[in-house]
Amino acid sequence: MKVLKTGAAVATALVLALTATACGGGDKKDGASDAGTSGGGKSDKVVIGIKFDQPGLGLKNPDGTFSGFDVDVATYVAKELGYQPDKIEWKQAVSAERENLISNGDVKFVVASYTINDRRKEKVDFAGPYFLAHQDLLVRAGESGITKAEDLNKKKLCSVTGSTSAQNVKTKLAPEADLLQQGGYSECLTGLENKSVDALTTDNSILAGYAAQEKNKGKFKLVGLNLSNEPYGIGLKKGDKDLQTKINAALKKMVSDGSWDAAVKKNFGPADYKNEPAPQITEGS
Repeated sequence: MKVLKTGAAVATALVLALTATACGGGDKKDGASDAGTSGGGKSDKVVIGIKFDQPGLGLKNPDGTFSGFDVDVATYVAKELGYQPDKIEWKQAVSAERENLISNGDVKFVVASYTINDRRKEKVDFAGPYFLAHQDLLVRAGESGITKAEDLNKKKLCSVTGSTSAQNVKTKLAPEADLLQQGGYSECLTGLENKSVDALTTDNSILAGYAAQEKNKGKFKLVGLNLSNEPYGIGLKKGDKDLQTKINAALKKMVSDGSWDAAVKKNFGPADYKNEPAPQITEGS
């Protein structure tokens, strides 16, 4: 009898374990999935891709904290999805690797000055846009030789691998420019400072962030061109309409409650950057 009772207890425990396993999906937070979360089954954290080297947008500070407009947007969106700031794991998303990070499930979504375009939409989906920037040029202060895009012909131009800005200049505006593509904007900035390149091109928001850094004040200037429109979107796995809808709702709320304007002023105000108003949400509509 004692043996039989023990066997029944084991069987009961086994049934309960199998039932718990089958129902395990109910532990996930709203809007969460295994992809882009740490810890496997139960998604107690969310992994978000950002830039680590873009002052004003996405910057890893010396003390290990993160700051910038993209960081503030990502933090707001994550909170709306059910994740407090201490549940966010930041992952570096360099321009050339953003699609791979999303497609491979290494991140839940990417907020990294990520311009929405048709080529990228073949691989990933976007929510937003949440910001509208324009392509410009950064040159050394006190030098007036570059005042328009055509002046870049025969000059050394730097941008980053995977950026739409470099190709826009090379194919449409200054086909004879000597284009150098680096892994990050910091490398381009170093080249601009030591005169190994003549100009750095990317979005004016990124350039303004670099120019406004304390160590760079007085060294560089924006030319003041609008060479293209750059609508920033939040990249996510293709086909995840549920997450896209929830992120769009969070972005709309961020604008309506004033948090978007506050984040713009905090991150771009010191550079006297004139931003566009918050754009209308177009992705997923």
